[in-house]
Amino acid sequence: MTLRKGFLLTRHARDINGTTQIELWASTPEGPTQILIHHEKPVCFIPTAKTKYMTRKFSQMEMSVDLKPLPLKSFFHEPLTACYCQTLQESKHIHEVCHQEDVEVLEGDIKLAERYLMERFIRGSFEFTGHMTTQGNVTIVQDAKCRRGEYLPTLKVVSLDLECSEKGELYSVGLDSNMDSRVIMVGSPQQTDNEHAPVIQWVENERALLLALVSWFHTYDPDIIIGWNVIDFDFRLLHRRADKHQLRLMLGRNSQSSYFRTSSQSQQGFVTIPGRVVLNGIDTLKTATYQFPSWSLESVSQTLLNEGKAIHQVHDRMDEINAMFHHDKVRLAIYNLKDCQLVNRIFAHTHLLDFVIQRARLTGIELDRLGGSVASFTNLYLPQLHRAGYVAPNLSSAHWQASPGGYVMDSIPNLYDSVLVLDFKSLYPSIIRSFLIDPLGLIEGLKQEVGPEAHQAVPGFRGGQFHRTKHFLPQMIETLWAARDEAKKNNEKAFSQAIKIIMNSFYGVLGSAGCRFFDTRLASSITMRGHEIMKQTRTLIEEQGYQVIYGDTDSTFVSLGKSYQADEADHIGRQLVAQINQWWDNHLRETYHLNSFLEIEYETHYTKFFMPTIRGADTGSKKRYAGLIQTSDGEQLIFKGLESARTDWTTLAQRFQQQLYLRIFHGENPCDYIREFVEATLDGQYDQELIYRKRLRRKLHEYQKNIPPQVRAARMADEINQKRGKPLQYQNKGTIEYVITLNGPEPVAYQASKLDYQHYIDKQLRPIADAILPFIGYQFDDLTKPQLGLF
Repeated sequence: MTLRKGFLLTRHARDINGTTQIELWASTPEGPTQILIHHEKPVCFIPTAKTKYMTRKFSQMEMSVDLKPLPLKSFFHEPLTACYCQTLQESKHIHEVCHQEDVEVLEGDIKLAERYLMERFIRGSFEFTGHMTTQGNVTIVQDAKCRRGEYLPTLKVVSLDLECSEKGELYSVGLDSNMDSRVIMVGSPQQTDNEHAPVIQWVENERALLLALVSWFHTYDPDIIIGWNVIDFDFRLLHRRADKHQLRLMLGRNSQSSYFRTSSQSQQGFVTIPGRVVLNGIDTLKTATYQFPSWSLESVSQTLLNEGKAIHQVHDRMDEINAMFHHDKVRLAIYNLKDCQLVNRIFAHTHLLDFVIQRARLTGIELDRLGGSVASFTNLYLPQLHRAGYVAPNLSSAHWQASPGGYVMDSIPNLYDSVLVLDFKSLYPSIIRSFLIDPLGLIEGLKQEVGPEAHQAVPGFRGGQFHRTKHFLPQMIETLWAARDEAKKNNEKAFSQAIKIIMNSFYGVLGSAGCRFFDTRLASSITMRGHEIMKQTRTLIEEQGYQVIYGDTDSTFVSLGKSYQADEADHIGRQLVAQINQWWDNHLRETYHLNSFLEIEYETHYTKFFMPTIRGADTGSKKRYAGLIQTSDGEQLIFKGLESARTDWTTLAQRFQQQLYLRIFHGENPCDYIREFVEATLDGQYDQELIYRKRLRRKLHEYQKNIPPQVRAARMADEINQKRGKPLQYQNKGTIEYVITLNGPEPVAYQASKLDYQHYIDKQLRPIADAILPFIGYQFDDLTKPQLGLF
């Protein structure tokens, strides 16, 4: 039979005619392929000591269960028996019966399709064979056999966006791809000489729009659907409108229906489309560790692309959409398609599709999986664990002792010249590699005495100790580390980022109660070793005559005591790095007989550096500082945790802080600047910079006792929206823009009162100035009170 290569798009297992069927959809060089695997038996594990008892119980209940003792054991070294059955339904019944009989079932939560793939080490790319037939442009493979393989796909992508009324009635759907770009619009054809007008497919009504959308998917057959909030808004609405018209939304391959469900806990939506993957731009960017002050399409596209949406009335977007639909549908089509194009450009600019493909190839998790750290670790670790003779534990309901977090040193507040930052490269992965920290290593290591010899365990913390040879995680990190170095060498940014996220997630997984391998001895042996390393590194630096003024997780801030030129500071930084790395190399070899993978790097030279106090106290703050560095493009101000780095402070505050600190770092007297800035604020010169932008973290009605300003503004906005017959914007969380007026907080869209300038001076400017001015002998009030008396 022919052996083919493919890349996994979707996976699903179901019961059919008394047996199981796993359905995989793949992108292949020959086109979309449906791969069907039959008769895979669901399996779970029970203690061998309970086998006879459960055999009788299953027999009494006329359940067809095949119990087979295997050379596998639990983490408590208890022999285990595998329970095989014919269907997923029977597997569910086994779990229920065992639970009733108080018999623990291990790995009963591993889905059949996931187990099939992970046990064959299939991660995204794979090879398959079977009985192949064709149906249209789809290849169908029956009785398939699959194995790991290498294949990098070229996927067909479409960006989708809907426009609708306040009531959810569909106006149009935009579709932008390399295959075809158009807007399907409800209404009669309109002639236009607008050169920007897209291809418009006119349809008679909403039902016809839905049918035209299904037809488009069958014709152009994309692998990936992208959009902005595309699942919770676009697909939720599409399914709701299809239900209204009693239509099956057959957007899947082979005319299979798409399926939408809502989480009963969070109300988050999920969409399943056989053979196609839906990627929400917001969630995918977050998974790739992007952060933005606002997650609106307008804000993100302006930040990344320097362009935005094709609309004019920012605060009355719904009004303008309605007006365009009723009076200028061509312009609505332009607007609709522009949103699709922006999402496509964001994905291209950030290499998001490359990122999710490489993540799948590294870990085997689905392309559309959000987060996925625990699933990634399970996929990579479980098959290796089985081959070592162990079955994984279940999620523990026990209250494990929490592990300490990263080391954060008390800072020494001051205004400094020449501060160096030394960073440990991937500290937690380095600790795992160096000290052989691993779930299996812990179980095997606990059998041994602790010591430096080859037959003795490596010491950890809180009772943890680790076997020197029986482990997987150190090698997993070593492999990923080498792959990342290669990716960086080849400038494969998406691949490098995917590896970095996965590698750095391993500590978080082991320290998460949501992971089956969670054990405080594992997590603590990482973080507490980190504390030890950071404290000892501080000692090593101070023995060289320099002052450590702050430390945070893996970064150490070193004051050189006076101002140094860049080349002199760089020389000192390189010297410190070499000495520290050599010391740790010697220490691990002599004390533990281990190779050190700890590597501190010289990161930054701040020519000026400010470490503030906690507001209203003399104690040094944590995770808050500012500094001035020299780059190839000139000098750059860096803010961490201060107002300029936070989105909940106004643009006014950010501008004031940056200019104030720049003057002080350059040794200039800031007094005239402060006075002039306050006067200009009072004079209304910065009115456009007084807007607060804050998220509503709960539903509006849930705020009862403490009513913060953003909630008051949001309630006012929705009261006005209701009176004007507009949709309510803020009832279910969201982000509100508001200003503080003489009558309190008011939404920007409906501001009616004069601005309260004194509020901005007291709450935005004064705290910024009084954080740094005492270090150069001034106070904000002393500089501004005489001027304030004039107004």
